[in-house]
Amino acid sequence: MSGDTQQQIHLVAEQMNRMVIGQETVVHSLILALLSNGNVLLEGLPGTAKTRSIKTLARILGVNLGRIQFTPDLLPADVTGSETYHETESNQGQLVFQPGPIFNELVLADEINRAPAKVQSALLEAMEERQVTVNGKTYPLPPLFLVMATQNPIEQEGTYPLPEAQMDRFLFKVRVDYPTAQAERAIVRLLQQEEGHDAVDLTPIDPQLILAARKEIQAVTVSAPVEKYLVDLVIATRHPAPLSPTLASWIAIGSSPRASIALHRAARAEAWLQGRDHVLPDDVRAVAPPVLRHRLLLSYDALAEGIDSDRVVEELLALVAAG
Repeated sequence: MSGDTQQQIHLVAEQMNRMVIGQETVVHSLILALLSNGNVLLEGLPGTAKTRSIKTLARILGVNLGRIQFTPDLLPADVTGSETYHETESNQGQLVFQPGPIFNELVLADEINRAPAKVQSALLEAMEERQVTVNGKTYPLPPLFLVMATQNPIEQEGTYPLPEAQMDRFLFKVRVDYPTAQAERAIVRLLQQEEGHDAVDLTPIDPQLILAARKEIQAVTVSAPVEKYLVDLVIATRHPAPLSPTLASWIAIGSSPRASIALHRAARAEAWLQGRDHVLPDDVRAVAPPVLRHRLLLSYDALAEGIDSDRVVEELLALVAAG
């Protein structure tokens, strides 16, 4: 395990936290997802630094950021790109592929729930396959790739909520809260500094370090007891009755095997960030909320009682024994 690589990744987090004040959970989740080669869905109210987070990450890594503002009239080609007709010098026309904004290392999919299902599917297929197919031709996406999608939890008019099967494609779903009063004062001071063109100095980090870190994370081991624990957590979402009748009344449909895979990947990245070459149950517990909260379909009883998915995950972690 390379201490230098770890140090550089921690430097990315430190710089992001200087620029995105009061959103440490968002910063940590973005870095974990990047190290795990996954994608993130952020749910939060306007003005909670969702866009600033991904812009800051792109600035530190020195990579291209593509932004897609999802609207009801958006077309799949607006995401993936399309072939256009070009005249050659010999007056023989040919179709040339024009890449869409998905062909960037980092992609902001803003208000993803404002676009129809066809457009959502085009984005999610690219996320899953890491490639785009247009007219039978396949175009690979960059090796360093992350989609950060956002959605507003309170605006429902004119939206197309993501189906559960598509939500499952995101490694994490992160809920973004308002900052504390102290953090908000720091935000005001930072923006005033930026308005005065007194730019905050950031130390650039070679994006190849992310790919190097991913290779190191592959060597992080998961013991049989820890592996059993993370699988038991997912199985408990499907068969909660032996643990608790109350929990069983809250869950209508449990998590798919993608949840076990996501827990495994994210827990290894978490252990690596903590400087260890093996995963502990605490690593699994740390990543369980963002991995599981969007992979549970709650019952009408739970919704009537005001129970959300975070409360369900909290109960799961309390009831499922580690080892």
